Amino acid sequence: MYIDSSSHLHHDLEKNLVVTCPHCQAVAHISASAVPRFEDLQVYRPKQVGLVYLCDACHMPIFLRFTVRIYGATRIELSPQYTEVERAREKFSFAYIPEGVELLFREALGCFSQGAFNAFASMCRRTAQAMFADLGESGKLRLFDELNSVRELTDIAPEIFTKMRSVLFGAELDVRTPLPLLDGYEAGIMLEVVKDLLYETYVRKGKLQQAMMVRRFFLEETGAHVAPIKSAG
Repeated sequence: MYIDSSSHLHHDLEKNLVVTCPHCQAVAHISASAVPRFEDLQVYRPKQVGLVYLCDACHMPIFLRFTVRIYGATRIELSPQYTEVERAREKFSFAYIPEGVELLFREALGCFSQGAFNAFASMCRRTAQAMFADLGESGKLRLFDELNSVRELTDIAPEIFTKMRSVLFGAELDVRTPLPLLDGYEAGIMLEVVKDLLYETYVRKGKLQQAMMVRRFFLEETGAHVAPIKSAG
């Protein structure tokens, strides 16, 4: 991936460049729209370069930042890895989630979407503490067992699981336990795990209760309108 002396971007994988659009939330292909001038880059030689792409679904601008590998005489080579300046907001259905838990986890999602991964970890800890307060001691033990079940199901690396357990349960085990630092990959794994814990704890139970209530309602309505069968004799 490089910018040539005529300020044209060359990218072998450009036709396969797909992101989740922060505007329309679609997983869509993006096309390069604005590239910095080669002459300006050669003068200032920034360590990172920002490019503007257009979402093929909604045609809104998407900003990506690339690290410069080499400043050559006729081309500026860029790393193919990029940072999304504006990330798509993470989605989660908050039906059946208690208000206090919802408030904190919404803020956690906001931190994650902004790339503030350690602020996200802090809000995940507060979310877990709100869940413990809501569920009581027995509920906290169930959550701990559920976390271990997730590790067995997904084969999470031991060092990442240790960090995750420290974030969610560290304050309960020892008030002196500091929050570990998370990178983007580790935060992404934690996000999926916390969403699963919330689903198993609240959403699954709420959906089952609602489905049974609906079944009971229709059963009662049907029974009220069915006339008893009279004997022919």
